[in-house]
Amino acid sequence: MEWQTLHNSPSLPPLYLRAALKRNISGTTLPDCGLRCPVRVNPRAVEAYRKVCGFADGPMLPATYPHILAFGLQLQLLTAKHFPFPLLGLVHLRNRMRILRPLGAVSEVQVSVHAQNLQPHAKGATFDLITTLDDSLGRLWEGESRMLCRGAKLAGESMDQPLQIIDPLNELLRWQVPTDIGRRYARVSGDYNPIHLSALTAKLFGFPQAIAHGLWSKARALAALEEHLPIVNIEIEVDFKKPVRLPSEVILSCSPPGSNGQWQLKGAGDIEHMIGQWKPIG
Repeated sequence: MEWQTLHNSPSLPPLYLRAALKRNISGTTLPDCGLRCPVRVNPRAVEAYRKVCGFADGPMLPATYPHILAFGLQLQLLTAKHFPFPLLGLVHLRNRMRILRPLGAVSEVQVSVHAQNLQPHAKGATFDLITTLDDSLGRLWEGESRMLCRGAKLAGESMDQPLQIIDPLNELLRWQVPTDIGRRYARVSGDYNPIHLSALTAKLFGFPQAIAHGLWSKARALAALEEHLPIVNIEIEVDFKKPVRLPSEVILSCSPPGSNGQWQLKGAGDIEHMIGQWKPIG
């Protein structure tokens, strides 16, 4: 793996322009390279993120906040000329993260991103976007996002195994997802994907309504589950199912608190939006 080290987080507007201009698949091989960058944590930005996602105030960074710290690097990697798939149209299928040490008193970290594990899929090809956070003491957090590129052609069959609900789940909470949550989340995350911003921009990409960011839905669910989960030595995995249309009501059901458990996010008509699970690392 060849690593390129940046001195600052990339500026997002030029990367959005790159993304808009690249519409075609240019290959079926992932680049053997990654990006690294020191990133400073902004307490005001963390506070704004907490409010949008429903996290309570506290000394620990929200478990999902590293996604925000890494977004610029991820965007630069996925819009690079040698990356074979166009960013627009990628579908986030699964997300896994591991919290290795407490995310307290975190002020500056090194963020690293790369792509690996290109695999065939019934609808195209998938790859894993790998993100890590390190501080002066070593590894803090690891993330893995399974992305689907529709239309890419690889030989072989998909070996992916979706999560299955095996625990009895009880309703924990329900909430209204407002029409503007896509715009509000974009302001704290930097992710201005048009399918999340308004019905008008979503229709340009074939969606009848705007849909919530998958990582917002995950963060909102984990905010509601904070009292259920350990704060360290935990692996959290989610499968994204049907998108949450804006506006709508969703229902969160989960296992009892403990070292292992599952949860499910559903909408009207029993539509399944997300399945998640947590377990100890190792």
